[in-house]
Amino acid sequence: MAATGAVAVLSSALKVDTVPVPETAGTAAGMAATSSATAAAAAVAAAARTGSEARVSKAALATKLLSLSGVFAVHKPKGPTSAELLNRLKEKLLAEAGMPSPEWTKRKKQTLKIGHGGTLDSAARGVLVVGIGRGTKMLTSMLSGSKRYIAIGELGKATDTLDSTGKVTEEKPYDKITQEDIEGILQKFTGNIMQVPPLYSALKKDGQRLSTLMKRGEVVEAKPARPVTVYSISLQKFQPPFFTLDVECGGGFYIRSLVSDIGKELSSCANVLELTRTKQGPFTLEEHALPEDKWTIDDIAQSLEHCSSLLPAELALKKSKPEEPNEQVLSCEYITLNETKGEDDVIKTF
Repeated sequence: MAATGAVAVLSSALKVDTVPVPETAGTAAGMAATSSATAAAAAVAAAARTGSEARVSKAALATKLLSLSGVFAVHKPKGPTSAELLNRLKEKLLAEAGMPSPEWTKRKKQTLKIGHGGTLDSAARGVLVVGIGRGTKMLTSMLSGSKRYIAIGELGKATDTLDSTGKVTEEKPYDKITQEDIEGILQKFTGNIMQVPPLYSALKKDGQRLSTLMKRGEVVEAKPARPVTVYSISLQKFQPPFFTLDVECGGGFYIRSLVSDIGKELSSCANVLELTRTKQGPFTLEEHALPEDKWTIDDIAQSLEHCSSLLPAELALKKSKPEEPNEQVLSCEYITLNETKGEDDVIKTF
């Protein structure tokens, strides 16, 4: 109907704009006009078909998006928080599927669940595990699994955040510290140890994050030391005042606290200059973490298929029944889990 209407309007316009031509050229002019009208009509019809195909394609992508279920990994750059990155991912997926749009408001509500397990500081980069669909129920297991980090520490400076983004609170000499000194104390930070979490963290007091309270200038008491596990730790490089560590640890462990404690053990102080998570559970930065240009429905579907073999059998997901084409998503639910098991932070948007 749209194509027919467009052709009718176009034909009318052609009649109004027709200029009288000499009789000798009438036949040629008539043929030219007919040819132009036919070409225009074909172009309008083609455009209508293209628009219809585009709508069908968007609907198919929306259906595919709703069918995604499992766990995959993305590459978080420095700068955004883990929650901000998740929001960016969600927006890209919804935009690709053409949602939300006015036509979806008349359809049955479905929920697209998406969340991350294991917060990375805004100043850190690396593997961020993401759950989508029923995969969000698997994120808790990601928190208790092992993680691996490459951390660059800076001796001689302490900050209120325990990393380079904070305000310097103390400076001490470090010129007498040697590589052997650092290597000699690492054994003290291996195995099952006690660790005091940073004040600037996602841990909560009275329902609010400690970092939020600190930024408001409120007085916050440090959380008591708690048991954590370090599976391995090694010194990769030492070029004073900087030292590079390769650390594999369990859930709830803070690299910032580790580096700060190392500085104190060396009778100096230290903060984290750079932090990269290279592995979380079975997901590695090099092999599994999708860069932002791969945040598409098709690329994530392939990644979910590839990553399904990495998960324990008890976490394997059964294939879910595809949603009906006319039942598309209108709402998104974020599920962000903090480093401490059991401290869930759920944010819903509609």
